[in-house]
Amino acid sequence: MSRDNNRKYDVLVIGGGAAGLSAAQMLGRSRRSVLVVDSGEPRNAPAQGVHGFLSRDGVSPAELLEIGRAEAGRYGVRTIQGAAVTAAGNIAEGFTVTLADGRVLKGNRLLITTGLVDDLPAIPALRERWGKDVLHCPFCHGWEVQDQAIGILGKGPWSVHQALLFRQWSANITLFLNSLVQPSDEELEQLAARGVRVVAGAVESLRVEDDRLRGIALAGGPEVAVDAVVVGPQVRARLDAFAGLGLTPEPHPMGIGDFLATDADGATAVPGVWAAGNVTDMRAQVLASAAAGSWAAVVINNSLMADEMAADLTAYRESQSVGPGVSGG
Repeated sequence: MSRDNNRKYDVLVIGGGAAGLSAAQMLGRSRRSVLVVDSGEPRNAPAQGVHGFLSRDGVSPAELLEIGRAEAGRYGVRTIQGAAVTAAGNIAEGFTVTLADGRVLKGNRLLITTGLVDDLPAIPALRERWGKDVLHCPFCHGWEVQDQAIGILGKGPWSVHQALLFRQWSANITLFLNSLVQPSDEELEQLAARGVRVVAGAVESLRVEDDRLRGIALAGGPEVAVDAVVVGPQVRARLDAFAGLGLTPEPHPMGIGDFLATDADGATAVPGVWAAGNVTDMRAQVLASAAAGSWAAVVINNSLMADEMAADLTAYRESQSVGPGVSGG
């Protein structure tokens, strides 16, 4: 514990997922001292595999993180388990992050890669099947359920788009309005043209047998057989620990949750604090999150370099000055 309390790192990375580890690796290669704090709660933990990640397609989320920690570690990056609870400081004096176990970490720069939390509807068996046969992203999992009977669980206007999108992976798509979705006449025509079945009524539960999803039960109505369910969760940015810095989530324009706003380089409204990955871009898949972390690391390194240049330039100018009565030789 004292090792972390007594040292001031160049960069504290809060979040040990793809974005955080990618940033840490890049910073380590830049000869920066880096500490990664990993809460051990990756958003994609329930998924059987990571897809769309060139050279790592199908790798389990846990294995991908294990590989990432090992790679970053080769460049001197230190990773610890812990949950950040508060943060304070500024770019002039540096930042402190306090963990749940009382450790206080110090760094000159702060990178937030804490990701999102998926809030799912309170429907029996839905959470238990999340990441298995309850999905949300066709680009992540559509291939694995191609040509199966797929049910789209209605939550709002976005559900119509999901139904039309998943139609690309299967001709057997059913949109369950769930008493929450009211497609326009134009949308109903689009659904009909694509052969998407529309079912009215509220969804009561999922039926699971032998560890497999079998169907969707409607309240007071029949059960419809499905092999997979698609639902768009509400998402929450993990930002409670950073409220003391003035960083709070903003509602996403799509109306499906909140996020931390940054500029194109990942800089937040607080000088010296950056963010990368799903916490700031809910659309980013694993590969995109890793890329965002890598670029944020480049920008953070340049920020540190600017401080070092200013300090060295001041020292150099002082060394070149000639005091009163001293010969310039």
